[in-house]
Amino acid sequence: MSKKDYYEVLGLHKGASEEEIKKAFRQLAKKYHPDVNTDQKDTGAKFKEINEAYEVLSNPQKRQQYDSLGHSAFNGQGAGAPGQGFEGFGGFHDIFDSFFGDVFGGGRQEYRRTGPQEGNDLHFSMTITFEEAAFGTRKEFEISRLEKCDECGGTGAKPGTLIKACPTCHGTGQVSVEHQTMLGRFRSTQPCNACGGEGTIIPEPCTVCRGAGRAGRKRKITITVPAGIDNGQTLTLRGEGEAGKKGGPPGNLFITVSIKPHELFTRRGYDLFSDIPLSFVTAALGGTISVPTLEGGENFEVPPGTQTGAVFKLKNKGIKHLNANAKGDLNFKVVVQVPKKLTDRQREILKQFEEQSPGEEKGFFGRKKNA
Repeated sequence: MSKKDYYEVLGLHKGASEEEIKKAFRQLAKKYHPDVNTDQKDTGAKFKEINEAYEVLSNPQKRQQYDSLGHSAFNGQGAGAPGQGFEGFGGFHDIFDSFFGDVFGGGRQEYRRTGPQEGNDLHFSMTITFEEAAFGTRKEFEISRLEKCDECGGTGAKPGTLIKACPTCHGTGQVSVEHQTMLGRFRSTQPCNACGGEGTIIPEPCTVCRGAGRAGRKRKITITVPAGIDNGQTLTLRGEGEAGKKGGPPGNLFITVSIKPHELFTRRGYDLFSDIPLSFVTAALGGTISVPTLEGGENFEVPPGTQTGAVFKLKNKGIKHLNANAKGDLNFKVVVQVPKKLTDRQREILKQFEEQSPGEEKGFFGRKKNA
């Protein structure tokens, strides 16, 4: 019976790259290896066919011969003859690791004892007032974090006792495990279960941290909030996170700022916006008003004939820039206040004003009538 096309066996096209060939072989080897798929029939023959196709296509010279002459290039000799397969993976052990490592959790990976590890970062949120964000402030903030145990100095061992090498792995942190497969016995390494891959054991753990070397503490941290910080921005305090393991550096502390709304001002970037009430007399005649700012009242000259909704600007009366010696502006919109209660004298004066000086409204309706 004629042999199947090697590209078809691996599910590839003729121009497949080396990486595509290697990837296809890995997937099929995991799927059809007899030791992995004991419930499927004929996996041994299928696996042999896959291995034979891979040995040819992963070898540039053999692949070139196969592409030119087909199976006849090898004079009828099986490409997967004993002792000749798996070259593309650098030998049998490499391909064994490529799929048996996933099955048995080992392969030939080297497990080393854990060294110093950086502590975890901490994330908190903090609410401040509008003024505190504008001018900056200092806040005392309480956090809970893991710190180096004071009782054992971070070793995890009870004071006066020693940490010993693991008797199971003899301090290496790894043990050798033997696997029986259809291809023979193979050894792989995996973390030592007795010490968790650490290489050491603590015969008498610290009574405070229970051998962890770290214990939970509550601390009050003084935080400097810079002037100009905006809602949702995050402050970073280096080294104020949790303590590291085995002498590793501490993590960082991140505090996200939430700003309370202000009763007069809204903020867009570094600019402020507000609405200012204005009497209709001042709007008509003009005059000096006091505009509220974050630093107190600021005099402003309103021009005569100001209409409601007019917007004016006070330069450099906004929020200080975070990283520059500059400030935003204060933009205020005037809202002309019409009195709801008038005296008889005030009504008389307004009527005289209307009769002597036709306003825009009268002129508008006059123009409409004429039209």
